[in-house]
Amino acid sequence: MTNMMRDSQSMAQTKDENLGYMSDMALELAQMAEDSGLATLAYLFRMAALEASTAESVLPERDDRSREIRSH
Repeated sequence: MTNMMRDSQSMAQTKDENLGYMSDMALELAQMAEDSGLATLAYLFRMAALEASTAESVLPERDDRSREIRSH
């Protein structure tokens, strides 16, 4: 059981790191697009960064709702 908990924590940490990396990269790309005069592309990258930064807090909530719906 302890190994499973460590594996689960490790996977969660890796997921957090990956989402953080994706968010950072999207913000860098947004800045590059803005510097190039590509406002629409910059906006899209900023939205991708926002999605990556909020993915962890949204996903568990969706899972809870889907379980509630299935149980009825």
